[in-house]
Amino acid sequence: MSPTDAPEATAAALVRRPHLWLVPTVLTGLLALLLSLLYMGGIVNPNAELRDLPIALVNEDTDGPPPGQRQNLGTQITAAIASDPAGSKADWRELSLAQAQDQLDSGQVYGALVVPAGFTASVTALPTSGATKRPTITVLTNPGKGSLGSSLASQITTRAAHGASRSVGERLTAAAGGRASAPEKLLLADPVEVVTQVGHPIGAHSGLGLTAFYYTLLLVLAGFMGGNVISNGVDTALGYADNEIGPWHTRRPTVPIDRTQTLLLKMLMTAGITLVSVSLVMLACIGILGMDASHLPLLWIYSYCAALAVGLGVQAINAAFGGIGQLVSMFVFIVLGLPSSGATVPLQAVPGFYRFLSHFEPMRQLSDGVRAILYFDARGDAGLTRSWIMIAIGTVLALLFGFAMTAYYDRKGLKRLTPQPA
Repeated sequence: MSPTDAPEATAAALVRRPHLWLVPTVLTGLLALLLSLLYMGGIVNPNAELRDLPIALVNEDTDGPPPGQRQNLGTQITAAIASDPAGSKADWRELSLAQAQDQLDSGQVYGALVVPAGFTASVTALPTSGATKRPTITVLTNPGKGSLGSSLASQITTRAAHGASRSVGERLTAAAGGRASAPEKLLLADPVEVVTQVGHPIGAHSGLGLTAFYYTLLLVLAGFMGGNVISNGVDTALGYADNEIGPWHTRRPTVPIDRTQTLLLKMLMTAGITLVSVSLVMLACIGILGMDASHLPLLWIYSYCAALAVGLGVQAINAAFGGIGQLVSMFVFIVLGLPSSGATVPLQAVPGFYRFLSHFEPMRQLSDGVRAILYFDARGDAGLTRSWIMIAIGTVLALLFGFAMTAYYDRKGLKRLTPQPA
């Protein structure tokens, strides 16, 4: 009996073959397990993982010290807060008000705690003047660092401010003794009002500081999906892969071409097609949806270079790893990139493994630059300079790795040719 006369297989017969189940079951199970551990491991308990969140600490109080004390209250409060950094959760940076504002404007701190001028005088006047207005300590937030990061900083600074108020209240209550009336005792017990203000405002159409993350994700996906679509499309057009759409199946005649020239073709097409995809991303986000954005020419150039670096990386990985290249590039650019980006959960609030990944994972490098352009006036010290450097390094590595691997395969005579009749 010839092969063409053999009866067709049925699903009922094949489903009982264990070897058909083995590889898909193992691979999908491992992927589900790894994705669950990686994604949930980065966000499940940020408060417990939080370490050294940078927060500015400002003392504007220049009053003389109260009677019998060597330092004014502003100095005492800020010294106490700085010496007890919320169980190592905060990295308190003692700065002037101008320095704190500059670091808020460049995204170098997640918030600030400000003891205002005249604080000592306003506090010491409470037991003697019958004043009913409480002195204030100001908490400044930085929504450009993301809603969660700004919220964590606000919690730490607010808790520190209330702790300082209670400490001051204990001294005032002890000094007043039994002379204070009941309302005055209530005021003296917690004499300082904590006022929260936005230290560096962002636009209303900024997704509470999340548009930078989602815009970065769009750039990464544009490069990742575009690279894979181009790779598959070129292989199909050159006759190295079948083209199947619904019930229609075709295979083109094979074009003789080595691996290096194939990779060069795919990278050139990636550079051209990325121009279109990035322009459409900006059109949708800014032109149609109205996302807040400035420095539009710079944002377009940066977006193109970022997506292109990802696309070239995808082509290099596919050329090196062949059929499993798409899975490898998915882990490099998506699976490991999302939880280590620092764009939703601050890197100070994720386990050390993710902080290690953040030093080289592409999404972290790209998100810092997008955030700097969207929220921090495209300042280099807000992360834009580092992002440009990492984009350049990533592009060079993709080119070197991709062409080194294809050149090696070509020298070894590992051709892709599977000739098909015209």
